[in-house]
Amino acid sequence: MTTYNFDREIDRKKTNSLKYDFAVERGRVVDVLPLWVADMDFQAPKPVLDALQNAVSHGIFGYSEVKGEYFDVLYRWFDSRFDWQPKSEWLVKTPGVVFALAMAVRALTKEGDSVLIQPPVYYPFFEVIRDNNRKIVESPLLLADGHYEIDFDDLEEKIASQNVKLFLLCSPHNPVGRVWTKEELQKLGELCDRYHVFVVADEIHCDFAFPEHPHTIFAKACPRLEEKMILCTAPSKTFNLAGLQVSNIWVPGKEVRDRFKAEINAAGYSQLNALGLIACQAAYENGGEWLEQCQAYLRENLKILRSFLRERLPKIRLIEPEGTYFAWLDCSELGLSDTALENLIAHQAKLWLDGGSVFDKKSGQFERIVLACTKKTLLQALTQLEAACRGRNS
Repeated sequence: MTTYNFDREIDRKKTNSLKYDFAVERGRVVDVLPLWVADMDFQAPKPVLDALQNAVSHGIFGYSEVKGEYFDVLYRWFDSRFDWQPKSEWLVKTPGVVFALAMAVRALTKEGDSVLIQPPVYYPFFEVIRDNNRKIVESPLLLADGHYEIDFDDLEEKIASQNVKLFLLCSPHNPVGRVWTKEELQKLGELCDRYHVFVVADEIHCDFAFPEHPHTIFAKACPRLEEKMILCTAPSKTFNLAGLQVSNIWVPGKEVRDRFKAEINAAGYSQLNALGLIACQAAYENGGEWLEQCQAYLRENLKILRSFLRERLPKIRLIEPEGTYFAWLDCSELGLSDTALENLIAHQAKLWLDGGSVFDKKSGQFERIVLACTKKTLLQALTQLEAACRGRNS
């Protein structure tokens, strides 16, 4: 057994890291502490590093593709962890989930068509709809007693009245941390089936559902919708491989798959990068041990955050997550305007978080913080936030 040290501090500055090296270019102060973008401050699993080092030692980086072993590794992962048995012909590889979302929007809708999302939600959902000249239809999640729920009445009304053609589902949900139950997914599926709506499910955070809130693959919850769905998965979040640009997209229906692949071809994209394919296969084949230790460490970070807020920052409320490695913080009791809250976070606390307004114009009183960092970094961030809040009140 390999024991991983997630407390190890690794200097990521001057590595062209979007997270650490581009604060000024993105309008932040130079010495800001970044906990915004969803990548981890942990090295990837050792089997992944070994596989990449072997490839680099070979020294030739020609056009590459994968054979059957690649699918077999993915199949074993989803079968053993989610009791889901995909078929090899369903697999379409893309250089990222957001790219796949854009291709799906283009494949399954026409300009001017309505595409539904559930804000507050991952902001590229808005972008891939707007940038492709489709109409954004919002069915906001309901926040009640610190828990987000789907407003099924509003969802159905919006689907019917706006003639929605496509639903972008975030499952597990980023940023609020909900892991939808099988029953919730089935109810969503029934509505989409009734109104002939395609579903694209972004399940990139599926491996970070907490044990008490198991993740259900959308295709497993709604098999009758298989011909009208696309499922997006990737090793990028699970194993911290975002920069290697590999995603595994599952398209059970042949007609939808042909349309999806046609859009990818029209974009001029074919093979993925060689190192990304190698890393992906190694991760799913031998990265489970690393992931389990990482999950345990992230749960400890969540405990630290929860205790710190309760004891030292009681006016900031944690929306309890059921999965992901984000925390969604309700800062409304601080009594600040949206602009003043952002100033407090960015300039007084000197933290780089994702403000809630990027996920939804009505969520400006929320902040998303990424917990995939060392305990030392997390405590430093929380201490800076506490000092800023105290300074405001002094």
